[in-house]
Amino acid sequence: MEIAPGVFVSSVTTTDGWEADPDVGGEMHELHHEGVWAGLSRFGDANEDVVKWTLEERETALVLEGAATIEIEGGPTLEVKEGDLFSIPKGAATTWHLTKPFREFWVLG
Repeated sequence: MEIAPGVFVSSVTTTDGWEADPDVGGEMHELHHEGVWAGLSRFGDANEDVVKWTLEERETALVLEGAATIEIEGGPTLEVKEGDLFSIPKGAATTWHLTKPFREFWVLG
């Protein structure tokens, strides 16, 4: 939520502002999308367990809930869980195997 020009505030526990994420499924809560994009993603039981995604920008993320095995084509496989930080380069083709519920805070840019 923009509370003043260029000032955005939300919470990792927000119940407001979630929308379907057409790129990867699940739901997304955008905090900011101007130059650098930041927000939250969540996947529940109704969402797919396996997500394929080629990153349009570098993604840096913090896992808030659940876990994921992230296969990076031509690269390593990451095992991330609640509390883990990771960063994947722009253009990486990835396959995410989710342990749900899964929730993350991410920054793209």
